[in-house]
Amino acid sequence: MIIIGADYHPAFQQIAFVDTETGELQERRLEQPEGAEKFYRELAAQGKRVRVGMEASGHARWFERLLAELNIELWIGDATEIARKRERKQKTDRQDAQHILHLLLKDDFPQIWVPSWENRDLRQLLWHRHRMVQARTRIMNQLQAVALNEGVGCKKRLWREKGREQLESFRLAPWASRRRHDLLEWLDRLNPTIGALSQAIEQEVEKCPEAQRLRTHPGVGPLTALAFVLIIGKPDRFQCGKQIASYLGTGAVGGFKWESATAGTHHQTRELPVTFPAGGSGASNGTQPSGMAQ
Repeated sequence: MIIIGADYHPAFQQIAFVDTETGELQERRLEQPEGAEKFYRELAAQGKRVRVGMEASGHARWFERLLAELNIELWIGDATEIARKRERKQKTDRQDAQHILHLLLKDDFPQIWVPSWENRDLRQLLWHRHRMVQARTRIMNQLQAVALNEGVGCKKRLWREKGREQLESFRLAPWASRRRHDLLEWLDRLNPTIGALSQAIEQEVEKCPEAQRLRTHPGVGPLTALAFVLIIGKPDRFQCGKQIASYLGTGAVGGFKWESATAGTHHQTRELPVTFPAGGSGASNGTQPSGMAQ
């Protein structure tokens, strides 16, 4: 078996790896993505079992897909815990890779739970709709300001048919008129897009029994239900409901704080459009939910 400790950076990765059969230790610096892809493909062609350990970080989605394609085992580690286990204060890329390899070899690597690709893709659906709603809100606020500057304060009535006609009837200067026209045009494009995304979320909720059960609680809609299910992932990662509350940032219970719950934050979707901070993973063994992944 070949065990690799990787200090991952967007432009390169420094690795330290050992063949457990021969005991041979090697180090390399791989430029990304070409150099890294070539190295791991050649490694996979040898037919040996390979395990790669790396800190939770961002901009590594392509790397995760590559290793999954090559059937190479990838462990994502809690960055805070990895740093805490460091004995020396001196820190270089080579030493980081060696440190991760050392933790892997002595079975002390703080692995975190990583959501499935399907989970991550559904998070993109929620995040995309959230961004579209934010864009629509900004546009509507600007159009409300146009109406207020013309002495009309009709609030929600501005978005009804008569309010729209009144907004379009204002006599504005040329560039102000162009701005109003463009904002209304963008608003007309966003409304059907948001409607389609909302419908897609409802369809996904219909496929998810956990989300359907959450919707039986008063005030819980499809968006909140699906987001909660995606963020929590496997409930057995947590020992009790208090840990879930702390993980979601709703309080510190029994000395367990939100800061420790988000340590080693992994990439992909750190935020989701719900009323609690977005997480995505916790402890892989369910003892303490630390770290997350998008």
